[in-house]
This record gives sequence, structure tokens and C-alpha cells, in this order.
Amino acid sequence: MSIDKSLVSKGKLVRHRSVLTRPERIKHLTDESLWDEKKSVYGLPKVKTTKVKKKAKVAKKTEEETTDAKAATGEKEKGKAS
Repeated sequence: MSIDKSLVSKGKLVRHRSVLTRPERIKHLTDESLWDEKKSVYGLPKVKTTKVKKKAKVAKKTEEETTDAKAATGEKEKGKAS
């Protein structure tokens, strides 16, 4: 039997939300320098939210590893030619 969605662990329930609360919208407008303290909190302008995609981690090779790899392939090519 499967687990009800409301009982799933908290980490799995976190997802992108397209609707922000009023304080979140004001914070976003403040960060963008579009908010003035004299303005009313009602009738706020729309705030565009973007979904942040996670980038796959790419293993970076150090210079030593790349030179070792080149040297190893060079030796193999020389061995084949002989």
C-alpha cells in the first residue's frame, strides 16, 4: 500500500511555488529596488518567479590527471605503431 501524500517526509514536499506571500513579494521588490515604504501593501505589482534547475555536478580533472591520461594514451599509441 502506498503512503498518502500528506504523510511524505518534508524534504520531498518542497517544490517551486508560483504564488508568493505578501511579505515574500515585498522582499523581492525591495531586493530589486522597486519598493518604497510609502506605498500601500495592497495591490502589489506581480512578481515573476523563476524555477531554479539543479545542475549536474561534473567531476573536474586536475592538470596532473589530464597530463597522466595524455601520457598513458600516448604510450599506448606508440606501442601500437611499433
